[in-house]
Amino acid sequence: MSEALPGGRRIAVLGGGAWGTALAQAMLRAGHSVTLWARDAEMADAIRKRANPRYLPGIVLDAGIEATSSLAEALKGADCVLAVTPAQSLRQVLNEAKPYLAPAIPVVLCAKGIERNSGALLSTIAGEILPGTPIAALSGPSFATDVAKGLPTAVVVAAREESLAAELAALFSARNLRCYSSDDLVGVEIGGALKNVFALAAGAVAGAGLGASAQAAMVTRGFVELRRIGAAFGAKPETLMGLSGLGDLMLTCSSAQSRNFAYGLALGRGEALAGRPLAEGVPTAAIAARLAAEQGIDAPIISAVAAILEGAITIGEAVSMLMTRPLKTEND
Repeated sequence: MSEALPGGRRIAVLGGGAWGTALAQAMLRAGHSVTLWARDAEMADAIRKRANPRYLPGIVLDAGIEATSSLAEALKGADCVLAVTPAQSLRQVLNEAKPYLAPAIPVVLCAKGIERNSGALLSTIAGEILPGTPIAALSGPSFATDVAKGLPTAVVVAAREESLAAELAALFSARNLRCYSSDDLVGVEIGGALKNVFALAAGAVAGAGLGASAQAAMVTRGFVELRRIGAAFGAKPETLMGLSGLGDLMLTCSSAQSRNFAYGLALGRGEALAGRPLAEGVPTAAIAARLAAEQGIDAPIISAVAAILEGAITIGEAVSMLMTRPLKTEND
């Protein structure tokens, strides 16, 4: 691992996908030494050569990012760890990383989702595997390509300890990456996880040609469901109105740069879905629908998305179901 720069820290980034590579680039620009771990040795080699053609085609990475396929090498001497592996593989990666992690080193969760089998938030998984380790989460409206290119982006870093969140936000902030801090870890995680489900729905509406009015209605009512579920988990309303909630929802529900929106778009058009890039909203939809049902939370859009993905109903049937629900006041 390279020596830390004067005044900088040693940052380990776990995950060689688009977001992991973009965050490695951002941490380098913030003045830190960075080592990125990719399970694929060929990808690690490409990143060392300043490219990630599989996930960030056409972008030349800044010189200085170290990359390795060895967890031990990536984590050696790290002052902070960014866990950027997909939500459904986080448990496995943290178990593999555990022998190389000192308990006092913060682990920042940068994926967005809910574990499919357990229904656990990612901070819960990290807490189980790494007891005593400071846990935080980074979320907000941010496309990997924008961050990798150094375009202006604002995100939020959350931890249960406000002082830790503030310290990490200062550590990660750079010229074109503004990091806010929050002590609402659960709220930030819920917003980041559920917006992917609504991005699938927004894409499906667009792909099916249902019109901009339908898309706007879906996103707005989806935000109502996000707030209901967030409240059940103890999230603060103002968190869900912020970057990790409403902000991320607006971004991912409006652009095919979002993997989830693009997946929904293909779904709505009736295109083949096999082999498409990972869309975290797919596994999250099923568990979110189950959690909502178990807690008696009215979440018809989430339930419809889950049913569509399972093949239980068509998009047309889902629209009919949603449009013929009993009338109510808007605030119900």
